[in-house]
Amino acid sequence: MKRTFAAGRTVAGPHFRLRFGAIALLPIAVLILAGWRDAPASPVVGPNPADPAAPAPRVDYRSTIAPYKSRRPIDQAPWGEQNQRVAPQPKSGQ
Repeated sequence: MKRTFAAGRTVAGPHFRLRFGAIALLPIAVLILAGWRDAPASPVVGPNPADPAAPAPRVDYRSTIAPYKSRRPIDQAPWGEQNQRVAPQPKSGQ
C-alpha cells in the first residue's frame, strides 16, 4: 500500500496541487465577482421610502399620558360621604 501511494503521489502530485490551488481560488474569485454586481432590485412595494417627495399617511399627535389622573393624597373626609359618591346609583323602581 505504501508503494502504491508513493507511486501515485509522484505521478499525480504536481497535477493534484495545481487542481487543488485552482479549486481553492474559485470561492475567492466568486466573491470578488459578486462584489461587482449591480445592487439588487428594491423589494419594496409602493412608493420608494428613500424618496422625500413620496406620499405618506398623515401623522396625528396622541399623548401617551392622556388618561392620567393624579392619585395624590387628599384631605381626609368622612368615609360615609366618600362611599355615597362612588356607590352605584339605585335603579328607578327599587
